[in-house]
Amino acid sequence: MNQSSQSNNTYDDLDKFVQEKPLLIINPKKKNGLILIKKYYAEFAGPGAIVGGFFDQDLIDVIPVGKLSLFIPQNSSERQRAYLIRRQWVKLIHQITANPIPCERAQVILNQFEHWFDCTTTEKLPDEVFGLLVGVLPDTIKKARDLVNRL
Repeated sequence: MNQSSQSNNTYDDLDKFVQEKPLLIINPKKKNGLILIKKYYAEFAGPGAIVGGFFDQDLIDVIPVGKLSLFIPQNSSERQRAYLIRRQWVKLIHQITANPIPCERAQVILNQFEHWFDCTTTEKLPDEVFGLLVGVLPDTIKKARDLVNRL
């Protein structure tokens, strides 16, 4: 993971983040996010979302997406706004997982990440991670990727 020191209002030591789970906000002005790996599933927190603290106590690992930029919230209104944004990201992923057809869930999550970021960023993320995000097997993600590559 990314190792460096904490300076000013920014935070960039992801190994320390996984261990200590401080309350941080993903920079809302950049195309970035964190995939939060939990024991049986994963969550995506995108720009503007709060991470760490109480909601991520079961965190096992994190995968940065895009050029990750985290900062320490400065006041309660900043934290509250970030909680609302995190909730919106959870709802968005939930809408994808509500589809009962696994191959469609796989295709939609891949399409969404290509839309939020780009093809190169999406291709770098492992099938297992996307599978954890939308509740499908890694093979289902691989088949969805293969289908797009054939078109």
